[in-house]
Amino acid sequence: MTPPAVLRLRRAFRHTPRLVDIFGEQALFYGQSLASLPLAVRLYRRETARLIAEMAFGAGGLLVIGGTLGVTVFLTLASGGVIAVQGYASLGDIGIEALTGFLSAFLNVRIVAPVIAGIALAATIGAGSTAQLGAMRIAEEIDALEVMAVRSMAYLVATRMIAGVIVIVPLYSLAILTSFFSARFTTVYLSGQSRGLYDHYFNTFLIPTDLLWSFLQAIAMSIAVMLVHTYYGYNAKGGPVGVGVATGDAVRTSLIVVVVITLLISLAVYGSSGGFTLSG
Repeated sequence: MTPPAVLRLRRAFRHTPRLVDIFGEQALFYGQSLASLPLAVRLYRRETARLIAEMAFGAGGLLVIGGTLGVTVFLTLASGGVIAVQGYASLGDIGIEALTGFLSAFLNVRIVAPVIAGIALAATIGAGSTAQLGAMRIAEEIDALEVMAVRSMAYLVATRMIAGVIVIVPLYSLAILTSFFSARFTTVYLSGQSRGLYDHYFNTFLIPTDLLWSFLQAIAMSIAVMLVHTYYGYNAKGGPVGVGVATGDAVRTSLIVVVVITLLISLAVYGSSGGFTLSG
């Protein structure tokens, strides 16, 4: 007779073998995807160019407001404005509202713009890639590509990874500029702070190396998001319902990945010190 303690232990770890299998499957898929990048660059340049245009601007009715470009602009405009409103009001309570420009230079570069760009990437490009690949999987189009001697991993997955990395560079440039503009406009024209005062503190605390790390963080998030979403789409099963489930799982996972990457890079780059000194 099996002791009760052993039974409880078995119940507690009954899902462990499946979790290990899932981890191994994802690790193998990510390795194969990265190994397929040179082949995609060499053979599928036209498909990569098409995906770049589709990811950046959307398609059909989504071209005007639904593309990744439009979503990112609206999100960063709102987030930059929130930083300015809350920062000006909160700092004004203790008489240092002049440092609102510092908050914009600090928070937008290190936290807000990277996270917003990652969320926009996951909600638009990532979710679209999962749905596309999932629909192809359940329609057996991926199997048809394999039968025609087309390397589906390179043609479908690696090309999307390359396109995502290329798109994120101008996309993030626009995101960071939009957040700067929104914060400055809100502080100067809506809150009434002097332009010279805002620009002084903004330029003083805007560190060029922070911008570089911020761009590298956005690129890392782009790679991770595209890996996650292509995995769930490429391995979707269960018909149309399964595609929806895969898309939801991919979005949840990628949002967690975006926050984790932000945390790890912040700890690695900035550590316990913020890289600046306030004195006076």
